[in-house]
Amino acid sequence: MPFIGQSLPRVDGLAKVRGEAVFAADQLLPNTAYAALVTSSIGKGRVCHVTRSSAASITGVLAIFTHEDLTADIRPVDHVLAGGYANSTLLPLAAPDIAYHGQIVALVVAETGEIAQEAAAILEIVYAPAPVEPAMDSATGAAIPVAALQPAHQDVSQGDVEGALRRAPVSVTAVYETPVQHHNPIELVGTTCTWNGPKLTVYEPTRFVEGVRHGLAIQLGLDPADVRVICPFIGGHFGSKLALSQYTAPVALAARRLGRPVTLVATRAQGFTIANHRPETHHTIRLGADRDGRLLALQHDAVVATSQFDDFAMPGTDVTTALYACPNLSATERVIRVDRNTPGPMRAPPEVPYLFALESAMDELAHALDLDPIALRRRNDTLTNQISGKPFSSRSLLRCFDQGGQAFGWDRRSNKPRAVREGDWWVGLGCASSARPVKVASASLRLRVGADGRVLAETAHHEIGNGLYTILTQMVADALGADPARITVRLGDTSFPPAGLSGGSSTTVSVVGAVRSAAIDLKRQLMRRSTRAGNNGDPDMLSLNVERGELRWPDGYAEPLADLLGRGDIDLVGRFEGSGEGGFAKLDRGLVAVGPGPALSWSFGAQFAEVRVHAETGELRVPRLLGAFAAGSIVNPMTARSQLTGGMIWGLGSALLEETVIDPRSGAYVNANLAEYLMPVAADIGAVEAILLDEIDHQVNPLGVKSLGELGIIGVNAAIANAVFNASGRRLRRLPIRVDDLLG
Repeated sequence: MPFIGQSLPRVDGLAKVRGEAVFAADQLLPNTAYAALVTSSIGKGRVCHVTRSSAASITGVLAIFTHEDLTADIRPVDHVLAGGYANSTLLPLAAPDIAYHGQIVALVVAETGEIAQEAAAILEIVYAPAPVEPAMDSATGAAIPVAALQPAHQDVSQGDVEGALRRAPVSVTAVYETPVQHHNPIELVGTTCTWNGPKLTVYEPTRFVEGVRHGLAIQLGLDPADVRVICPFIGGHFGSKLALSQYTAPVALAARRLGRPVTLVATRAQGFTIANHRPETHHTIRLGADRDGRLLALQHDAVVATSQFDDFAMPGTDVTTALYACPNLSATERVIRVDRNTPGPMRAPPEVPYLFALESAMDELAHALDLDPIALRRRNDTLTNQISGKPFSSRSLLRCFDQGGQAFGWDRRSNKPRAVREGDWWVGLGCASSARPVKVASASLRLRVGADGRVLAETAHHEIGNGLYTILTQMVADALGADPARITVRLGDTSFPPAGLSGGSSTTVSVVGAVRSAAIDLKRQLMRRSTRAGNNGDPDMLSLNVERGELRWPDGYAEPLADLLGRGDIDLVGRFEGSGEGGFAKLDRGLVAVGPGPALSWSFGAQFAEVRVHAETGELRVPRLLGAFAAGSIVNPMTARSQLTGGMIWGLGSALLEETVIDPRSGAYVNANLAEYLMPVAADIGAVEAILLDEIDHQVNPLGVKSLGELGIIGVNAAIANAVFNASGRRLRRLPIRVDDLLG
């Protein structure tokens, strides 16, 4: 039976709910010492003096490390999005200079975690502060074109946008803003490092073990073959835990100097500054249309924050300018440097803020035209990318709106705002498009089959909550014709065949080719050992099955694997090179959009939201969210729906709750905790439904699998904002939307 498309329960589910799954911080190594970080209390300046005596006098303190101790030991590593391996190029503990509030300034190691924390809290540091500019609104530096920082990026200019806007009978111009946000995975960031002679083993929650391995080797001057990084499970990342972090090298050096393992688990507040975040963004959208609603011009100018020392930016206008048919297009993207830690990817990094702006503007245009918002999108649908001229390999956006709208009851919506009231509540409905280019990375996978028919699959990819243990089990079972119960998957270890970064909704898409390659090679090897090899021609490798300890031929003939494996198990590595340049360790070479050939592959969705606004208090509720999604073949509908509904709930938080607040005087994140960084809880969440459309697209890969994980969050913020307008008549263009925005 085919296993692709079945809702197989998570094979690692029981281990997780029983507490048997071993996460990085669960590694209990003999004689482990415990580390605690000290981070800067100023936003910019220098460390003038460190007084260690009080902290060092506490019984159980083993060592205190500052820039005075490690300056010469840590080498520079390029940023992962610039061809390197680090999530920040600022060297840890390499100099007395302070670039942002919360920068690591010391590492305290002790016999217990409690002693290390106590000593870290009383370590005396004298600073020389300097003026700080921690946010875009306060930054005095000029905005820098992204094209000047990233040679591969090109701003969009097609047709005559200014002329088309002047001639357009209906137009919209608006500015939209999204705030700083943080990932806040349940599992805190940290690392455990241990040495065996020259060889270093690292247990660390990361979604890129190869990046940590190669980056750490560069930083410490090691042979990558002497570095092993292990991460079988991650307790959430959502874009954080990206490649090599700033704390790993100091902990590794501490472990080497002390001659014993050292473990670090950072605090929740420290995770705000030693990991990454989603930066604030500003967008100016200008739309022009004829009176029938057909777009004549689209202009999108975006500005995003980045740090003083990295060129991080994730452009998004390639999506906004290609989503709809429009003859005249213009887009510019710029960055402003601020005194903060370097931003990083956060679930659907460009699409969440960029499509909030575009999809809100599309709703404003629909209102100006007195046209249904779905009808506006229908009139501007396109089967071709307007910039590249390439067709989409499949495009089911309107099918998503049709099926989603019918299930949601969109026909009950009134075009007139503030038209539906139920008791004390104004009721509004909103919608928005969801779209994301399919990304693919290089990957490799080892398959081993034993005489008893049991199969072992190993790859350095990660289980990041997406169900990869289960999905890979299904893929291998399908490719070999094997029983899923007899397949074991092992992940997240640099001793396994290498893989790229797990993220960008690329993991499943990437391993498809590796599984297929390994399965074909394995069955070919088995066939060559068969007594039937070469007789009457060789069969299609995919028609051979490995099940019940036998190799089964298409005509029903079966041979015991024990006979075929008389010379031992077959151990094969199947390799899939990502489109274009390949490369197993580097993200910039290993994660690319699918579409270097004749067609582009995107995943699509339609988001719907029902909002209720209290007529007297402005209280805002979202009783219903519904999304309809087209993402090619669905390997496991159960895990897919879990990914999508989780993303939709996060989209609700992005629209109404999540915002990291910055103290303009110091650059500190003032709500760096789970009490004040607001996220949705059960009481905030109403009915959430994800509909999976049938979609066949074999241009993307043989199984027709597309990106899915991040699709669920994209467009939810705009759908909610549009529903708020439909309910209240207030057009709110800055996130998050709060009660005070609806009062007065």
